[in-house]
Order: sequence, then structure tokens, then C-alpha cells
Amino acid sequence: MEVKVVNLDNQIVGDKLLSSVVFGLKPRVDIIKLVVDWQMAKRMSGTHATKTVSEVSGTTKKPFKQKGTGNARQGSLRSVHMRGGGVIHGPVVRSHATKLQKKVRSLGLKHALSAKHAEGKLLILESFALANAKTSHLTKVLENFGGKSFFLISDNALDANFSLAIRNIPNAAIVPSIGANVYDIINHDYVLISRSAVDLLEERLK
Repeated sequence: MEVKVVNLDNQIVGDKLLSSVVFGLKPRVDIIKLVVDWQMAKRMSGTHATKTVSEVSGTTKKPFKQKGTGNARQGSLRSVHMRGGGVIHGPVVRSHATKLQKKVRSLGLKHALSAKHAEGKLLILESFALANAKTSHLTKVLENFGGKSFFLISDNALDANFSLAIRNIPNAAIVPSIGANVYDIINHDYVLISRSAVDLLEERLK
């Protein structure tokens, strides 16, 4: 399928043939959600933890004598039912990552790209070459496309000026083609892909 190629001023400068296998699928929300859930689980730090009885700092002395006080017998101030004691069955440091087949991950990326293309929010750019490495200038450039947030996919050689200019724009991000992922594609209004990155994505996903 053929689409228009535009420049940074959103002016048509040519045509590009896209693979229907990558950009022309009927979007499946279930597959997209499966991959997004996998991404979100993998990015969780998993550093939450509580101290068990053996890890709590404190004396090992018996709080009071066994008999004669009228209280229930106690052996340690660090027990889980004592104030300042350990926590039973608390969270431990662990990985939240789950397994997902490579074929499903690739399929999810295809469906995410296809969904954006079906919405008319996937644009092919001639290049991301930027003469002026100013954030204010790039902000005005992105306003030409009318969206609120932008996910840009370049080839593996990122333009240095473009990378510098986009750093301080909170609603925009640029990655090389290998960094294209389902969550960022779905989470941004518009997806802008350079002409050279299209070929790399199709080669990766076919």
C-alpha cells in the first residue's frame, strides 16, 4: 500500500510503499494489550521489601518472665505481633517480568503500527535532519502535525541536533528503529517514522 511522505513542515515530498503485513493488519486489541502488559510488568523495579523477624534489629532478651505476670508468654520483642517487630508474608525483592513468545511480541508491534495507520496518525517523514538544535524551534515544527504527543522512530543513526532539541519536550520522544515498542506507539497521539526506518522495521518484522 502506498502512502505519502512528508517533510518536517508537513508538506508532501514523495511516496512510499508500505508492507501490508506490517502496517495493514486489522488491529487486535487483545494482542496489543498482551504485549503492553508484558512491557509494564518487565519495567517494574520489584525493589519493595519488608524485614522478617530475623532481619529486624533488636534485643534477643525475653521481654518478661514466663510466669506470674498475667500476660501471655512472649519470647521476643521482634515477633510479628509486637510493635516494631518483623512482617510476616511481606513483599520481597523480585522480578515481575513474565514470559511472552517473540512471535507474539512482534505481532503486537505490527498491530500497534497498523492501528495507528488505520487512525491516520502514522506519518512517514523524509528525514529527521534538523539544522537548528533548539527546543523552541522543534516545538514549532511538531505543531505542524497538530497532535499533542509524538513518538518518533528514526533509523539507527539518530540526528544529533534533533536528539538535543527533543530532550526537553515532555510529550515527544525519539528512538532508533530497534527501540520501537508497542507501549510508546499506543501511548502517543502521532507516530512519525523516517523513510529509512520503515525499511528497517519491515525487515525486522516480516
